[in-house]
Amino acid sequence: MNAELFEALELLEKTKGIPVDYMLEKVEAALVSAFKKEYNSASVRVEINKDKKDVKVYRRRTVVETVTDPKAEISYEDAQAISRRYELGTVIEDEIKTKNFGRISASAAKNVIKQGIREAEKSNIAKEYDKKREEVITALVVKRDEITGDVDVDTGTSIVALLKNEQIPGEDLYVGDRIRVFITEVNHDHSMEADSKPAATLSRVHPMMIKRMFEVDIPEITTGTVLVKSVAREAGSRTKIAVFSRDPEVDAVGACIGNRGMRIGTIVEELRGEKIDVIQYSEKPEEFIAAALSPAEVLDVEFDGERSATVHVSGDQLSLAIGKEGQNVRLAAKLTGCKIDIKGVKPN
Repeated sequence: MNAELFEALELLEKTKGIPVDYMLEKVEAALVSAFKKEYNSASVRVEINKDKKDVKVYRRRTVVETVTDPKAEISYEDAQAISRRYELGTVIEDEIKTKNFGRISASAAKNVIKQGIREAEKSNIAKEYDKKREEVITALVVKRDEITGDVDVDTGTSIVALLKNEQIPGEDLYVGDRIRVFITEVNHDHSMEADSKPAATLSRVHPMMIKRMFEVDIPEITTGTVLVKSVAREAGSRTKIAVFSRDPEVDAVGACIGNRGMRIGTIVEELRGEKIDVIQYSEKPEEFIAAALSPAEVLDVEFDGERSATVHVSGDQLSLAIGKEGQNVRLAAKLTGCKIDIKGVKPN
């Protein structure tokens, strides 16, 4: 039986990556639990010999004059009956054969081992997600809740829920859809109480998703020639992304948009038509703020030297600069990190 146990643990390590030593700790805990249930004893020692592929369980009792705790003590008289060499204070160990454990005890031991396997599997999955944390991955929709709109996706590591509030507003995902998702958090709680928690939290609305998609899809950003400086996003509606080229010969905005808009078009299609403004970043706040208010044309920018600016635009550009429900100026403020006050100027 012991040999079979070790063979099973070695197979677990090969097939699921769960270390034998880790599982042996769980086996030890399971045997201690089973022993205490079976013999109502307070003290036990488990001896595991990996080389000999052997596991032994010992009940431990201390020799005393008068027994007050039968679970942990044995009388001097009874100890002498076992062996004359036992003295007061001696700890006697009796080997208990695991095959003598009852059904309830054996079941308890199996449950401890099964839980150990589940925890190890969760730990391995968490490690895989840790490698991809705050990255964009491709996933396959495998299940959809018609009531809530939540979907389960196969990430290649495990099945994870993508909640409706983490989906792009207005999009409907169905089984068979292949989508890109952003891993925001990883769950490292592997206890039984955490069984209902997802292995990772996925999102399609996080602003960082846009940055990661550009880093993957735009070669000049992948190589580091073009840098993404900041992103402001209102998912499902509009995003502004500021880029900067380290090479004077490379147009940062043009590289992101691509020939006839093909590069940016691929990203927009993945985001279900979300508009993306690619903005030329500048170290000069006045230039950066003016560019961030695109597509509006700015007459001038008065920067206070801190984190606010007054922007003047012609009257016919005022509504464009502010945007529908203030969206354009709101995103420009997020992108630049400045408070922006827009004022219309009447033509001379």
